[in-house]
Amino acid sequence: MRGLLNISSRPIVYGKLRTRTFATKSEKKSKKWKSVIGLEIHAQISSSSKLFSGASCNFGEPANSCVSFFDCSTPGTLPVLNKKCVEAGVLTALALSSQLNEVSLFDRKHYFYADSPSGYQITQQRKPLATGGELKFSVFTPGIHKEPYLKSSRLKQLQLEQDSGKSLHDEPRGRSLVDLNRAGVPLIEFVFEPDLSDGEEAAALVKELTLILQRLNTCSCKMEEGALRVDANISLHREKEPLGVRTEVKNIFSVRAVAAAIKYEIERQKSLLEKGEKVVNETLSWDSQRNRTVPMRDKEEKQDYRFMPEPNLPPLRLNLKGDGSNCDLVDVEYWKSRLPELPEQLRFNLRMEFSLSSQSAARIVNNSVIFGLFGDIMKENPKRSPKITCNILLEELLQYTNKYKIELNNLLISARQIGDLIDLVESNTINLITVKKLWGMMRDDCTLLPSKIVEENKWGQINDEDTLRRMCQSVLEDDPTLVTAYKKGKTKVIRAMLGQVSKRSEGLANMGKVVKILEDLLK
Repeated sequence: MRGLLNISSRPIVYGKLRTRTFATKSEKKSKKWKSVIGLEIHAQISSSSKLFSGASCNFGEPANSCVSFFDCSTPGTLPVLNKKCVEAGVLTALALSSQLNEVSLFDRKHYFYADSPSGYQITQQRKPLATGGELKFSVFTPGIHKEPYLKSSRLKQLQLEQDSGKSLHDEPRGRSLVDLNRAGVPLIEFVFEPDLSDGEEAAALVKELTLILQRLNTCSCKMEEGALRVDANISLHREKEPLGVRTEVKNIFSVRAVAAAIKYEIERQKSLLEKGEKVVNETLSWDSQRNRTVPMRDKEEKQDYRFMPEPNLPPLRLNLKGDGSNCDLVDVEYWKSRLPELPEQLRFNLRMEFSLSSQSAARIVNNSVIFGLFGDIMKENPKRSPKITCNILLEELLQYTNKYKIELNNLLISARQIGDLIDLVESNTINLITVKKLWGMMRDDCTLLPSKIVEENKWGQINDEDTLRRMCQSVLEDDPTLVTAYKKGKTKVIRAMLGQVSKRSEGLANMGKVVKILEDLLK
């Protein structure tokens, strides 16, 4: 019996007959590819001046117009550390429960490239501003995940560094130009441990970090302006086997591109490995036009950065005790007291105070403008329905702004106007068809209240059941074919009946009541 149960790992050949072997469930599972992803994120600190000079950080300025003598490496110029940037780094580290170092050091990272005129980048490699910490976030993508789940990623280190300039390649003329406006722009670099398993988790981490940074006001996170850039390290291995060779996809500039680039790279590596080929340790970029990764340079040929201490900057010291003994140091206790409520706490508060679903609370917090409007509207009248308020903001308002391509930050409609509109909906004075009409009129005059518009235009909803019944009856009498089709089991024709009633009432009928009346008449 023992011999019969011993399944060989190789097929057994008896003459020309080959018997097939069967793998157990655990063996099949172990053969599956497991992807491992770690992120490095560069966030531009919200500062009016650069990390080591007084030059401006304004986006969109003419090329090379925001460059100091130090930024272009004029001999004899020295760096002067921007204290505001250090404070932003401290506040961010505290928000991520990271361990701040009382003393941190600056290093020179040497490499030769045209957009780095000094030949090195000032960063923190050996002893960064902070180490450790954790970022918790929820992962949910409709169509991919059945339901949300919680995930976390450990933060290895958080460091300050200066950005490099920007190279502009003019291919038709065969030349490259350099813009040093970004040279010296202050950055916080987040180095996360390889704790993620797919692109959706990576995108969710970036979203949550964005919300935190915006809440702290330490970074605008405008990825289209280069204020937040993501590098993803990706490798594949079989379960219970050593980690595979990793590739790095650099400078991803949108949340959806993070998910797409990682998904593509996982599939690319999987295809290579299953064909028996090797994954090359290389640096890639994401081509958003062709939706694929393309090689930048070979990691194995990458030069040694030759890190060395920055001789022109003393050690950065923090006041961890909060005793005010040295006013030149950044007081950590002071900034700890300045920490605002973070996104996870805000979501919890919305669920507890207003009985909102987890998904609704998350969508409100995910948009700072919507979050501010919701708070102002409910504060003005706490008796308002949170669910109706949520629906008007997340569905009706966003549909309107998306349709007409209006940035929420530029929205001139006030919370008072939206609150008045919500009151009209809640009291059944208007329906959602009228809501859609009102957005444009409120936008034209930010002082005009919806209640006044409805009164002047006689847009009040028809709620009288006798009136609605007469309308429904006339629709059924005018088109008996709809009635016949309904009675034969084609119940979807009731939509056509509803459309007729809505048309005859000029969109003012209470459609909830109309549905019940039609169903009653059709019986």
